[in-house]
Amino acid sequence: MSTEPETTQKAGPGSPDPEVDPATARDPQEGTPGGGRVPGDEAVTGGKAAEDAGRGDDAVPQGEAAEGAGAGAGAGAADSGAEADGSAETADGSAEADGSAETGSGRVFGAGAHDSGEGSEADVESAGRGAPEAGADDSAGGSGADAGEGSDAGSGSGADAGAEGAAGKMSEAEAELAAQRAERERIERRKAEKKGPIESGAKLSGRAADLLAAVRAVESGEKPAAAVFTPPEPEPAQRRAAPEPVRRPGPVTAEAAAVPAPPAPETVQAVRQVLAAGGAPESLALPVATALGEGAADRLRADPWQLLHIAGVRPEQADGFARALLGSESRPDDERRGRAFTVWLLEQAALAGHTSLEAPALTAALAQRGVPDADAALQSALAEGEALVFQDALEEPGAPAPTPEADGDEEETGEERPVRVLVGLERYALAEESLADGLARLINSAPGEHGPAEGWERAADAARGSAGELIRAVSGHGLVLHTGSEAARAEPARLLAGARALGLRAWAAAHSPLGRDGFTELLRATAAGEGAPDAERAPQAGGGPAGHAQAGQAGQAGGGVSGGAESHAVATVAGLLSGAEGPGRDADGALDLDLLVVLDAPQLDVETAALLVESLPDGARLVLSGDPAVLWSAGPGRVFADLLAARVCPHIASRLPDPGPLGELVSGIGVGELTQVAAPGKEVVIVPVRDAGEAVHRTVQLVADSVPRAIGVPAEQTVVITPGHGGAAGTRVLNAALKERLNPGPGRFGGFDPGDRIAYSPVPGRTLPGRVVTADAEGLHLSCSGVRVVIPRERVEASVRHGWALTAHQAVGGRWPAAVVVLPGDAAQALSRPWVYTAFSRAGRHLSVVHGVEQALPRAVAEVPARERTTRLPLLLAAQAAQAAQSQERAEA
Repeated sequence: MSTEPETTQKAGPGSPDPEVDPATARDPQEGTPGGGRVPGDEAVTGGKAAEDAGRGDDAVPQGEAAEGAGAGAGAGAADSGAEADGSAETADGSAEADGSAETGSGRVFGAGAHDSGEGSEADVESAGRGAPEAGADDSAGGSGADAGEGSDAGSGSGADAGAEGAAGKMSEAEAELAAQRAERERIERRKAEKKGPIESGAKLSGRAADLLAAVRAVESGEKPAAAVFTPPEPEPAQRRAAPEPVRRPGPVTAEAAAVPAPPAPETVQAVRQVLAAGGAPESLALPVATALGEGAADRLRADPWQLLHIAGVRPEQADGFARALLGSESRPDDERRGRAFTVWLLEQAALAGHTSLEAPALTAALAQRGVPDADAALQSALAEGEALVFQDALEEPGAPAPTPEADGDEEETGEERPVRVLVGLERYALAEESLADGLARLINSAPGEHGPAEGWERAADAARGSAGELIRAVSGHGLVLHTGSEAARAEPARLLAGARALGLRAWAAAHSPLGRDGFTELLRATAAGEGAPDAERAPQAGGGPAGHAQAGQAGQAGGGVSGGAESHAVATVAGLLSGAEGPGRDADGALDLDLLVVLDAPQLDVETAALLVESLPDGARLVLSGDPAVLWSAGPGRVFADLLAARVCPHIASRLPDPGPLGELVSGIGVGELTQVAAPGKEVVIVPVRDAGEAVHRTVQLVADSVPRAIGVPAEQTVVITPGHGGAAGTRVLNAALKERLNPGPGRFGGFDPGDRIAYSPVPGRTLPGRVVTADAEGLHLSCSGVRVVIPRERVEASVRHGWALTAHQAVGGRWPAAVVVLPGDAAQALSRPWVYTAFSRAGRHLSVVHGVEQALPRAVAEVPARERTTRLPLLLAAQAAQAAQSQERAEA
């Protein structure tokens, strides 16, 4: 069916647009004529730097440069410090840059940057042989499709910050990272205090402490017993002052966070001189001085490859810098070079989603980078503590999980278990181990007693179905997994409502403000006894500007800056951890709650998950809920998938399907089938196109005219999703065309005008849709989910871009009444089943597919699953579970 009311012809999952010749309308499994590029695809609107910065997997070509684990993906290594939303610059790997690599505001070492694309492919291919095809579909650092544009990718990096000078103000990203560091330090101190010896009576206070002190005074002979135990003269009764109310801790501000002081001006100047001597941009002086600390100039001169610590700098550029400084002393077999390359490859693997790499894959990637003795380079990095090595015993079929006792038995019997040698960076290794310990604490400890058991049972009986099963599982377990599609969110809503009725301090946390606002509307409907809201109502709360303002204003009353209302207790994960939203923290620094339901759980990376679990108090319950078929997190790890595979806690699979033709279509994609669905209400429409130019034209026509007229969904409640930022039909070109049609203007402030839809990225991996309100000397004023945000002028280019068109990774976590998914011919290699599932499931009422990839769409759905990521969490969880089982057996014996 079509977006035109009178059109009834069917084609594949929908029907052709009425303005398309019916003779050209084809079933999506038959395909359409191939797409191509159109002139002008290099057009870039304001906010280009934020578009370039990708850490996700939206446009990662299958089988090309992004295949491997070792190099991130293609030239996207330069994306390391930028927005982790998603995808490559061009879906066909074409270059849009002018032959030079840029990091921040300066170009690095001339045209050598574009040579990096080939070397990067070699790295990745060799690493991919050790870790199965990792990093392509879930690349968080750009992709092979990004290969030609490593230059722009660094624009969101520390180099960009350096170009702006040593500003005294801290960015929101730095403040959030600082808050996370402070929270991690507090957790470590708390652990150390618990493990340390406790002096007798140290925990006493008040009258008990006074009595203990008196007894000790008598025992030591300091005071006679009569003097100590003589009751004091009664004091006249006094009126007791009213106690101060307990106030919830406020959000952590940049000023309050403990962050390193900016480097001294003389340090920056000394670094600038070293950079100039090596031919590197002087704009890197501030980030280099910040990263290397005191004596940065001397350290950089002694080891020029330290330049690789700066986001956006590539190995061949560091080699050129070293040759300029060291001359003939710069050799390929230099130990400093080998160590720096090892760390750089591990960082690129993290951007591609891996928490560690198999040692053979890493040494192969080092060899591809021209390191003569890769094994020696790896050993040197390990000896210097720049990387960590792990030997994890592999499970054989039918064999029990490895435990410390089993390791001792091996030594006695002489039998050896097969092991997997992994190498990783310390920060991700510690995060995985901390996460495994925290999850084990939740799994093995009994949840707190909150209400009688019959109260939980009554709530489960009232909910019925899989919602009742979820409530029963949560009543007796500290950790529960819940899976289901969009309609299944009604079950966590019933759980939250039932828990609060039992007196629990229950909260929910979503990945994005759109998900938070939509779930708040669902809770309101549940509390009112209306059940789940229809497909249109919930997305409007989080998709359109009116819904943003309404939900955001309602939430400010009790949920922090932009949190859910206190009566519904919904926040974002980032807001919960920073203190800007949620219940605040108790005296021990733990979250002040009894039950936490995390929505969009597949978007949890390992570091965020570790912080979240460590922040839960003893006896709390945690529910991780999400759709396992969507794209994985932009950051390293695949926490939700690893937990599902480990089977260490109850897992409730929802039996509530998404309704209507859209639900039928998306459900089929989830199991690898692209089926034709009947859509009498024009829920699904296929618009065949011949090339990218026609794809852009049809997209603008659908958003501005056809969908509002035939479906009744205005343009501001329609989202456009495409595989990449670059290319002839990427987000740049689409946003430029949509702005010209929907909100034309001169773009006086960095390419933006009041009323523009934007995508704001405060930190890598988070995208907040919003609108431009105004601009003045303070910066660009935005409205994101009803909250006013001011972006300083110097940060606009790096963190704000137009937002009519998004990548799938940017759109995950939100839904809109209507979605237009654009599949130009040059994006065929970027498609995978999780990408198609995520893009198509963003639509609440209507989906239009601008289809130009012929057979690539059904082939991707049937044959291209999610790429694997190398993580240690499954083995850590298995070992924890085995130890817990053995402890229980000993206790029973």
